[in-house]
Amino acid sequence: MDDNILNKLHHYESLLKKWQSKINLVSNATLPDLWDRHFEDSIQVTNLVPLSAKNLFDIGSGAGFPGLVVGIMRPELSVTLIESDQKKCSFLKTVSRETDTKTNIINDRIENVSRETIPDVISARALASLDKLFDYCADWIEANPELILMFPKGAKYEAELDELAKNWTYDYEVVQSKTSDEAKILVFSKACRK
Repeated sequence: MDDNILNKLHHYESLLKKWQSKINLVSNATLPDLWDRHFEDSIQVTNLVPLSAKNLFDIGSGAGFPGLVVGIMRPELSVTLIESDQKKCSFLKTVSRETDTKTNIINDRIENVSRETIPDVISARALASLDKLFDYCADWIEANPELILMFPKGAKYEAELDELAKNWTYDYEVVQSKTSDEAKILVFSKACRK
């Protein structure tokens, strides 16, 4: 990782620590391990985004993981951060501006977002169960048969996959997380509602 990107990520980290006292961006219990728990976790998602991707949507962006990290590390990508909380959007705008990272930040609920732009990749972290995430993404899945969905998940991911399989067909890969033995990154493709 080059020094410019690393400097931007460290500035992001310092802004997060500063804002955390005012608004709840991440769990306070994760603050001592902020770099591993949030930044490294997002960096490994970034490394899975295909080089051919042009548009990435991060839904329920919260504090910007993994979407804003992807935007910093892959400046050639068009990254859209979708977050319904106004204060979190203010934080995302501040980090984007101060790290000189071009992002499109949409302050709205996922279901209200225009379906005019069709992403190549959708990410979401700690937002909802897999079946709920697929429901949020259904219009984009239908519009782009090549859509890649990347969802970091914890130890109970297999039960979520079982539930998802009731209504959807898909190809998927389970990528072992480098930050936790229990965590996985689920990468879906060729998704289709049954």
